[in-house]
Amino acid sequence: MERMEKLLYEASIEGNLTVLRMLLQEDPLILDRVTVNHHGDLPLHIASMLGHIDFVNEILTRKPQLAMEPDSHRRLPLHIASAKGHVELVRALVSASPETCLARDRDGRNPLHLAAIKGHCDVVKELSQAQPHAARALVQQDTILHLCVNHNQPEILKFLIETTGDHEFVNSKDSHGNSILHLAVVYRQIEIIKFLLHSTSIQVNASNTNGESPMDILVQGPRDLIYQQILQSLMRAGAVEAKMGNLIRQTPQNLDNNFGYYNMKHASSSHLKESLTNSEDWLDRKRNSLMVVASLIATMAFQAGTNPPSGVWQDTSTTDPLHKAGYAIMIFNHSTLYQVFLVCNTVGFVSTLSIILLLISGLPFLKHRVFLWILMVIMWIATTSMSLTYLISIWVLSPKPESEQTRHVAEGIVLVWIGLMTLLVVGHTIRLILIAMRGFRRLLFPRKRPIMRPIIMNHAGM
Repeated sequence: MERMEKLLYEASIEGNLTVLRMLLQEDPLILDRVTVNHHGDLPLHIASMLGHIDFVNEILTRKPQLAMEPDSHRRLPLHIASAKGHVELVRALVSASPETCLARDRDGRNPLHLAAIKGHCDVVKELSQAQPHAARALVQQDTILHLCVNHNQPEILKFLIETTGDHEFVNSKDSHGNSILHLAVVYRQIEIIKFLLHSTSIQVNASNTNGESPMDILVQGPRDLIYQQILQSLMRAGAVEAKMGNLIRQTPQNLDNNFGYYNMKHASSSHLKESLTNSEDWLDRKRNSLMVVASLIATMAFQAGTNPPSGVWQDTSTTDPLHKAGYAIMIFNHSTLYQVFLVCNTVGFVSTLSIILLLISGLPFLKHRVFLWILMVIMWIATTSMSLTYLISIWVLSPKPESEQTRHVAEGIVLVWIGLMTLLVVGHTIRLILIAMRGFRRLLFPRKRPIMRPIIMNHAGM
């Protein structure tokens, strides 16, 4: 008898129909006997795991009730087939026993839950069509939508919401009061967040058991590019920080103006903090942009210095000391212009190297706007120098007099551009001077503010 059971298990692993039929012919009760005496996986479970559709159909034809038989983990064959993504097997098992769609394993999950976790969209569609109520089953107070977010399955989430989702289902909360939007923000899943905000009736300002909205959870994480994208999406949808909103809503409307000003000042502290943070992020983005541009200009200047216009001599002349291999041809043909070209190119190269050195130094004063203005002036010097370098290169490489008119047009364009950049730098300089003058005036003539402590104490004592 043990030999026949061993042969049955081997046949289920291989999907061997011939051996299965031979064993059933010799012992029609072998499947029932194995089910009663089993201590591990059943043949139908093994075949369902390995995707042997013909083997499974043969067993279901003879013993359809085995589709309801659980293993040691309380998993039915449908659980295993769903987790593995075998669509035809799922269809066969559901046809044999439709109620298996609602069966739960030891962890409380039904086959639809397992298919959603594993991302098998075709299986999810099959099970949802066979038993729509399976999508409403909870797993330790988590809905199937929470499971989709926890395992980053946006396609499954979209399908379930579009087919079975309503306002109450979409806004369901887990044991900690988190909606699926809370979880998507925690895991920084941009695709899911945008879908929920644009295509569902998700409540963007719902609070969990800690009184935190999705915006509150977002501001606790790192401030990177993903943070900026999520922040913009939430703000467009009208999201706010729950704690700040509670402070504003709880401010009494019948208090006097001074006390109301005091409360509103403290209630808006989070706004002030967010503004400072946005200012720092803006400075960081500007510094990063300057680093990229400076690196590109430095590369261009180095290339122009080592390979000047007209190139270098490839041979050495015995009559002319300037005609040597590796020397610039421009020295021989345009000695004066070459000196100007070399000075402009060197100024641009050194300017960009200075920007790179200052940005990577990590000095504390680098976070001030004045320093950003200084970097901008240095960048203006670098770009102007490279513009003049380009202009000299065009002058040297253009034949005369055939290209004289075109060359004059190029000169005019470059000079106009330099003029516009000069006006921009002067404008920023004047603006910075005005800001500095206002700061000095506030320092010399501080504005007196009304004392509100007695008013606050009176209200506190009420």
